[in-house]
Amino acid sequence: MRIPFEKLKAEFYQVLTGLDFTNDKAERCATVFAENSRDGVYTHGLNRFPVFVQHVKDGLVIPAAEPVKEGGLGAIEQWNGNFGPGMLNAGLCMGRAIELARDNGIGCVAIKNTNHWMRGGTYGWQAAEAGYIGICFTNTIANLPPWGGLEPRLGNNPLVIAVPRKGGHVVLDMAISQYAVGKLKQYQDNGEELPLPGGYDSAGNLSTDATAILQTERLLPVGFWKGSGLSLVLDLLATVLSGGNSTARITASGKEAGISQVFISIKPNNITQTDALIEEIINYTKISTPEQEGTTISYPGENTLKTRARNLKEGVLVDEKIWNTVLGL
Repeated sequence: MRIPFEKLKAEFYQVLTGLDFTNDKAERCATVFAENSRDGVYTHGLNRFPVFVQHVKDGLVIPAAEPVKEGGLGAIEQWNGNFGPGMLNAGLCMGRAIELARDNGIGCVAIKNTNHWMRGGTYGWQAAEAGYIGICFTNTIANLPPWGGLEPRLGNNPLVIAVPRKGGHVVLDMAISQYAVGKLKQYQDNGEELPLPGGYDSAGNLSTDATAILQTERLLPVGFWKGSGLSLVLDLLATVLSGGNSTARITASGKEAGISQVFISIKPNNITQTDALIEEIINYTKISTPEQEGTTISYPGENTLKTRARNLKEGVLVDEKIWNTVLGL
């Protein structure tokens, strides 16, 4: 079923104002959740909203908490999120990184004791809309085995890289596993097979069965050992730069709260030349012969814009069961 964007946002807002969020904070959080579903990232929009509400009720997310700056050097700042809503802390940090880049050419803000930022791409789009390159990443609770290992010891640490572009921003938003946990659960709920192997079953075989993969907790990292290494260094950077919790400490707590994140913004030089170079790269990529007839090559973020336009016109696609759950909150 489809729900008008404003109705979806209004329902989120109503629930949040009943959970001690101020009107302003409820509005901003509701906007993030609604826009995530609008852009087709349902796993971190409507589908994630009941989990967020439960985290608030459990005291993992503190609505009244405000982030504070605790240190810095030049164009680098360290902040403490004080366990406030992750999407609000993240928006502030990327905004601050943009301000630093405006003055210095580059800005970096690292934050500790924050919470899940929902869709990481939100903050890449934020930077690109302001005309800046954006790079951000986060650590998580352990949910990805290191290459050659059986038990989760790495976080599925998302990485976002965004480049502003007149014809549609380029925004890469990727988990370190072939399929994010939320995406696996979506395939599981729909009773669908994965298009490509996403992890291992109990027999140690690569599988397209989301349920089998979730049961073993053996997700497949992108690039095999390369993705495993990337996850490790992202955790190292997020922890060292913020002075916050590592994946190991987050996992030991038993709850995915108090995580560490990094937001980097870069001010492009010579906009005219930059635009021409971007178009050269995009155009060269898109002239590759499609593997399947009738399809086209897309750059990261292109399909997001198409989904956004459709959902705004026809209504945002929602899972009816989860929508009814939200209506009952």
